[in-house]
Amino acid sequence: MRHLFKSFVTLAALSSLTISSVLMTNGKAFAENEKGTNANYVGVGLAAGVTEGGQTNDAPNLGGNLTGRLKLGNTPLSARGNVLWSDQTSAIIPELSVDVPIANRTNAFLTGGYSFVETDGKATPLGNRDSVVVGAGVESEVGKNFLLYTNAKVGLRAYQNSPASAVSINAGIGYSF
Repeated sequence: MRHLFKSFVTLAALSSLTISSVLMTNGKAFAENEKGTNANYVGVGLAAGVTEGGQTNDAPNLGGNLTGRLKLGNTPLSARGNVLWSDQTSAIIPELSVDVPIANRTNAFLTGGYSFVETDGKATPLGNRDSVVVGAGVESEVGKNFLLYTNAKVGLRAYQNSPASAVSINAGIGYSF
């Protein structure tokens, strides 16, 4: 539980940094836009697994992430896709999110989905077996066609032979289209 709390504190800190950098920008382009973002994007960045399940092949690890967002019409919903990888295998995570505009060109979001680990028993930043995934994050446009994102994902019972949940902290830069 302590690891989960630390993960959410880390997410809050990363989110605050992202939002602060956007709000302190005085560019004319930022002042002309409305609250929130409707940007569809594909991004790449780092993924840090910060928990372990207590067994072999489930230690915390560092890897990468490939993330995408597709806004679903005029609703507050988005379809999201993520691939979190390590040096052993990857987890493919389709998700649905609820997006909440929180600042100029910035959204907070809550996600729910499922993680499909390509090779069960091999470590990814989000555990070593298939699991239900919930998460939260922030995304913010920082210039024409570019945005920053950060999120935390929790894989429920995401380790083989363990009831432990896995936590991954992810961040990166996206190209919007």
